[in-house]
Amino acid sequence: MSTYRRRVRVAAPFDEVWTFHAEIAGLEALTPEFMNLRVEGVVGPDGESDPETLAAGTEIEMSARPFGVGPRQSWISRIDEREEDLDAGRARFVDTMEGGPFPMWRHTHRFYERGDSTVVDDEVQYELPGGALGRTASPLGWIGFEPMFRYRHRETRELLE
Repeated sequence: MSTYRRRVRVAAPFDEVWTFHAEIAGLEALTPEFMNLRVEGVVGPDGESDPETLAAGTEIEMSARPFGVGPRQSWISRIDEREEDLDAGRARFVDTMEGGPFPMWRHTHRFYERGDSTVVDDEVQYELPGGALGRTASPLGWIGFEPMFRYRHRETRELLE
């Protein structure tokens, strides 16, 4: 298993940054167009369709066709954990991928209030596909992740600052 991590400081209030990331619209806004992402459905932990907030237990059925090449890839992203301490100015949620292109994907999203700004900290623990060869090559995954997370962080700043 390998780990990719990237942080950005956003000149926007903590509660706005946290709320933006805790809703499906935030995910859609932060996914680069070249991914051709489709959110096929969202089901909350209580079975409610299209819940406002991505609470622990929420399942998001998605598909993507990067660069319009190859077959569309489908998976379910499950929100496994969600914690918020708004008084202390910190929050986080964790999503995992099921049935997708990565045999292992665990994305921890952390948010910290820093004065009038918010630090967004993304950490992804992952394994590339391809069995033993994928596991061997996994440390090189940052090459593909860096442009996507750089885009996500730039968009976060543009949309919220």
